[in-house]
Amino acid sequence: DVRSDLRLMLDNPNTFLRDLDMTKLSTTGSQFIEKTMFGRNVELSTIKDAYRRSISGDCGLVTISGKSGTGKSLLANEFGKFVSADGGIFLSGKFDQLQQGKPFSALASTLDQYCGILLLEEMVSTKEKVAFQLRSVLGKESYHLTKIIPNLATILGSALPVLSHSEDCINAQKRVQYLLCQFVEVISSSSS
Repeated sequence: DVRSDLRLMLDNPNTFLRDLDMTKLSTTGSQFIEKTMFGRNVELSTIKDAYRRSISGDCGLVTISGKSGTGKSLLANEFGKFVSADGGIFLSGKFDQLQQGKPFSALASTLDQYCGILLLEEMVSTKEKVAFQLRSVLGKESYHLTKIIPNLATILGSALPVLSHSEDCINAQKRVQYLLCQFVEVISSSSS
């Protein structure tokens, strides 16, 4: 209860309000010391196994979820090291409550990160392939995605038409959802 926690802080400030080394505290059962992961080997192994199956042709999805401060980002970053060492591209997105007004913010930031990788010099051929396929699949509708994925505009090049749709929010959201699915399908098939 928050009141009892506040009462403890007021009654014993030397214990609860001093400058602690937060990396050595553990309130969740998992301990993190200087960004070292403990107690998550089973989860990391499960994610690695799913990755191995996916590069062998199987389809799958892994989500990492949990309460704040339980090491989700650290687990994802450990997995990212594994993927990068294997020659893969690791992307991660994080839901931010402050971005609730921006539709699909975690997915959009992740796809923008992917587009940023495509803009690197060593990715030119992949970028051109993806750009061609996206233009073919999305056409003028790609304009809507460039509003939430800024690096996509750079990949697609040439001036994109400004489209105006007088539709309600539900239809606009369905449009963006459909376009995001198309985008993911294109980049998934381009990587194989």
